[in-house]
Amino acid sequence: MCDYKLLMDNAKQASKMSYSPFSRFAVGACVLAKSGKLYTGCNVENSSFGMTICAERCAIFKAVSEGERTITAVAIYSPNADDCNPCGACRQVMYEFQDDDDDIEIITENMGELVVRKLSEYLPYGFKI
Repeated sequence: MCDYKLLMDNAKQASKMSYSPFSRFAVGACVLAKSGKLYTGCNVENSSFGMTICAERCAIFKAVSEGERTITAVAIYSPNADDCNPCGACRQVMYEFQDDDDDIEIITENMGELVVRKLSEYLPYGFKI
């Protein structure tokens, strides 16, 4: 079991680094890799909107670029909304880097309370090649 509060605290800190001049919707994420290391990320927008990256993918790609291949948990936070959930693209990226025998835990915060759900609840039919 991971320390959900620690992950959420890191996601909150990461949200402060958000570059979101267009949506004004800051998001931070903290990823727990199977190795036990934590990686954070924030959303980074671009005037060419398709070039924007979500906080979750930012954190996961940082982990992967450091040699991680398995993610066990992801905390997501936005000061702009309660229960900030991952988009479809982020869900599929999470699926790519989850352990085949274990389901990633996704932690959000709703009205000050931590909410923990499994990736399979968000993406029941993800795919890998």
